[in-house]
Amino acid sequence: MIKGEDRTSRWGRAEVHKAVARFVVALLIYSGFAVYLYRPHFKGFDRWQYLLVVNASVASLGCYLLSRRWVAGFFESFLAGAIYGFGPLALGLAKFHPTAGFLVAAIPWLFCPAAFGPRARWRLLRIPLAALPLLVIILFFQVSARFGLYPIPIRLKLEFADLTGILAPTIAAKRHTTLTGFYHVPIAPLIMGVAVFLAPLKLLFTGGVAQRVRSTAALAIRRFGIIAIFAAATVLAFCDSYLDISPIIFFAISTLCCSILAGAGMQALVAAGPADRRWLLLTSIVMGILAVVALLLATKYFQSFLGIADAYGLLLTEAAKMYLLGAIALAILFFMARAKLRLRPIRLALLWAPMAIDFFLGATEIVDKTL
Repeated sequence: MIKGEDRTSRWGRAEVHKAVARFVVALLIYSGFAVYLYRPHFKGFDRWQYLLVVNASVASLGCYLLSRRWVAGFFESFLAGAIYGFGPLALGLAKFHPTAGFLVAAIPWLFCPAAFGPRARWRLLRIPLAALPLLVIILFFQVSARFGLYPIPIRLKLEFADLTGILAPTIAAKRHTTLTGFYHVPIAPLIMGVAVFLAPLKLLFTGGVAQRVRSTAALAIRRFGIIAIFAAATVLAFCDSYLDISPIIFFAISTLCCSILAGAGMQALVAAGPADRRWLLLTSIVMGILAVVALLLATKYFQSFLGIADAYGLLLTEAAKMYLLGAIALAILFFMARAKLRLRPIRLALLWAPMAIDFFLGATEIVDKTL
């Protein structure tokens, strides 16, 4: 009995050490990438702007840690952190005061008490804990206003026209509009993540009344709370300013939810079996359609008078290439799933190769255009 307990204790310590090691590895990679992005601009930085490097690293690491609540794999959680911390919204805030980016970086950490906090009979305490980011946002802007500091224009809110930047963030960066959305290839795991997240909702329409009640109770805990947070944050991002709060900051919460969904979707793509091949095929088709749309828009820009819009056409051409790479990777995964080939390392390599290229090119473009 004692030997069994010792074995369990050793296994537990080994798991903790492994988790800490992964955390440190993620921190080092995020920090290295942040330095890589901002290093060419260090000469023109003032003392506050060095906070931009910290913001990107802390934001990514916070999302990585938060995603571990739902995402098991290291590479999948690492992707979630990268999407949030180095995404268009987080990097685009560099054109404002660096403390705005620090607030965005703090949001994932503020959700951790609710995600990893009380359980069993105390689980209802997660509801007030989930409001902690909102309270900090209000306090941040109130204190900033008291000192005459407005990190982000308080009238800056999300417009429906800004949503076009979701599929082509580099275009929005060149136009110096509000940056939203994600890079191109990560759209694929995001689609898969949304599908995985919404799949249990079909239980609400199956079985008898008693079964539906039980399903609703289970989903209310596991799904509806996240949906409510995402919906509320998105709506607030479109609303006018209140309490001197810049509405665009709420979209960071929406982006955080989508980043974690992308991590979960990445996990689903890596583990997809023969039963999931239709989702792989559907996602590949969607990515192919996005590539075609980007090329058609690029053609339109190339036909502009005297070539004044050729730069936008080139950016859309690059976007089409990224979407096409994603579609090809997913098509290969489809045939692997159909042949019942797991080969997790190969699947990770197939997905991460185009995403790494996408992150390097997209993030560099946004940082260069923003600073």
